[in-house]
Amino acid sequence: MTRYFKLMDDRLSETRWHLGSPVDEQGQEIDPWQFKDGVSLDLGCVPRFPLDISGDPLEYCWAAFSIPVVHERVVQLFERLKVQDVQFLPARVEGQAGPYFILNALRIIRCIDDARCAEVQYWKPEDNRPDKLGQYRAVYDMRIDPTQVGDARIFRPWGWVVVLIISEDLKQALEQEGITGTRFVEV
Repeated sequence: MTRYFKLMDDRLSETRWHLGSPVDEQGQEIDPWQFKDGVSLDLGCVPRFPLDISGDPLEYCWAAFSIPVVHERVVQLFERLKVQDVQFLPARVEGQAGPYFILNALRIIRCIDDARCAEVQYWKPEDNRPDKLGQYRAVYDMRIDPTQVGDARIFRPWGWVVVLIISEDLKQALEQEGITGTRFVEV
């Protein structure tokens, strides 16, 4: 059975850069949450990511709000592997020639295995958030049910879309390619 991993930003390097919130050509902040909706986007601009902390550039990193920003090498790798259900939106990183992209996962799958997670909490009526009622409020030591994933190789889990999940073959390819900035946690 295929194994799956959270694709995370490796925050351990003290010399690495940290990207801020995306802005448009006029410097207005772009809604960061739209990149977690699992839908194809037309931004109408090429977002720019300011450097919150300058440092060594990475080929995979999270900007503010865990927006995945990738170098062209990641795009080329995914194209070679014929990865579907992902959109790469052109972006600029302050002070870098690029090219960089926002990785926008286009699938959301109901797959979290509550019983195998260390703990899950749900939004309840008393939380006064009707827009989130029944969704996950917190997921600790997340585990998924791989039988619910089908043929997906990259996706976000329904109800906890702050996480980006990839299949083991993508993890291995990113490692073999030497893509900088990645960290993986099995789910």
